[in-house]
Amino acid sequence: MLKLQASLRNNKYSTECSFFVLYLELLFFLCTVVVLYLQAVGTKEWREFGRTEVIDNTRNPDFVRKFFLDFFFEEKQILRFDVYSVDSRRLISPKDFLGQTFCSLGEIIGSTGGRLERILSGIPGKKCGTILFTAEELSNCRDLATMQLCANKLDKKDFFGKSDPFLVFYRSNEDGSFTICHKTEVIKNTLNPVWQPFTIPVRALCNGDYDRHKNVSIPVSDYFFVCSHDFIGEFTTSYRELSRGQNQFSVYEVLNPKKKGKKKKYVNSGTVSPPNIICNLFYILLNVKRNPSQPTSLHYMSPYQMNAYAMALKAVGEIIQDYDSDKLFPAYGFGAKLPPDGKISHVFPLNGDSENPNCEGIEGVMEAYFHSLRMVQLYGPTNFAPVINKVANCAAQFTDGSQYSVLLMITDGVISDMVQTKEAVVNAASLPLSIIIVGVGPAEFDAMEELDGDEVRVSFQGRLAERDIVQFVPFRDYIDRSGNQVLSMARLAKDVLAEIPDQLLSFMKSRGIHPRPALPSCPLPELHN
Repeated sequence: MLKLQASLRNNKYSTECSFFVLYLELLFFLCTVVVLYLQAVGTKEWREFGRTEVIDNTRNPDFVRKFFLDFFFEEKQILRFDVYSVDSRRLISPKDFLGQTFCSLGEIIGSTGGRLERILSGIPGKKCGTILFTAEELSNCRDLATMQLCANKLDKKDFFGKSDPFLVFYRSNEDGSFTICHKTEVIKNTLNPVWQPFTIPVRALCNGDYDRHKNVSIPVSDYFFVCSHDFIGEFTTSYRELSRGQNQFSVYEVLNPKKKGKKKKYVNSGTVSPPNIICNLFYILLNVKRNPSQPTSLHYMSPYQMNAYAMALKAVGEIIQDYDSDKLFPAYGFGAKLPPDGKISHVFPLNGDSENPNCEGIEGVMEAYFHSLRMVQLYGPTNFAPVINKVANCAAQFTDGSQYSVLLMITDGVISDMVQTKEAVVNAASLPLSIIIVGVGPAEFDAMEELDGDEVRVSFQGRLAERDIVQFVPFRDYIDRSGNQVLSMARLAKDVLAEIPDQLLSFMKSRGIHPRPALPSCPLPELHN
């Protein structure tokens, strides 16, 4: 389960960093909303998933509403974000469209630090701005906290009145950044506000880590309708401290660092106390060797549709590439005579460059594959071991867990070196590597099933593989009867990638490798005057 949260800010005035951050050069009085759409699997249909709340009259709105999405590693989950300016009736009109962007959920999660930045587009000739996404995995904590807060003797900010105070709750993340998780209502013209009780998931405040030191930052501000709110002060606490409020009367000093630095006798800008907090528990149950120019060849390049090899490559590759930082993929062929001398090779670069076999993105791999079919002569025998050993040698350089490799092999089922392949798999099982084998065509795949260690772990000369690293599926089992290639590819990718996360975790756990600390991020938004 993943949580997404949105924020808007103006890139000229704000330094905040939150889950969705949108930079816009727009009109001063701006009421903005972001709409999230999901694309249905196997179709081009977009379905609205949810909307943020509308933020009024500010260039630096911070959205509180979150999107809770189920994340499936093995699926391509396409998202669309549309940004609108809305009127006083909160109605969305096409003429108020401000821009949009597309991405997959996997791209966000697979990006450095879990943050992905994209350019907004959709209005010809206009720079729509930039949007920044961050995804966070939710803990299993199901606790809810109901609390009510009040303040006493806050600073007077309004010239003709007192103050119109409200609170904003920011939760610290592991990388040092802060995420907005709640905003109270505004209490008009008072220095001693009592806010309405509210209920919030505990994981929104601390993601289940009750004892993280000072993990909640709470600025107190004076609401101003036509421009930026006036900062009164702030205090920090932890959920554990807040939860003790019902038994111990806690008082938090609201401090303004600028005032404290200027006034020697400065004490505070008021106090906030939590007179009432009630904790509840909430449970949820969540359940190929013919000529490619011949139509009979599995490699046949039809002008009307992709062949089975291309479909399998695109289906799996488009999901895997979201988790690769540089999008460069070494691609090899095996079982062919190479020009100019017709020498048989069991490991040759599809792009023809032995010094640099990398292809740019899956589209680059597809292009290299089709180019290779025109240049080489497919030829037996079909040996798996050389390819597995080559990739294993690369994976052996990253046993510290800094890199995990996935080898995708697409084959018609013929295998000529079963004994050597078993040895290669057993050796590779101790490395940060997973092997995906997709069988295409009508052949029997008994040998492939033997390599898939779900039932019986692969062994060589009595030595068992340390881990199950092979996942085999026959493509024919996933072909949609109506001929929908997109749906066939989605079904294949879902099953073929299902075991990868567990295989990765099993390697990391066996080596005692823990996740590295997240990269430093932006600090809490600057709210001071």
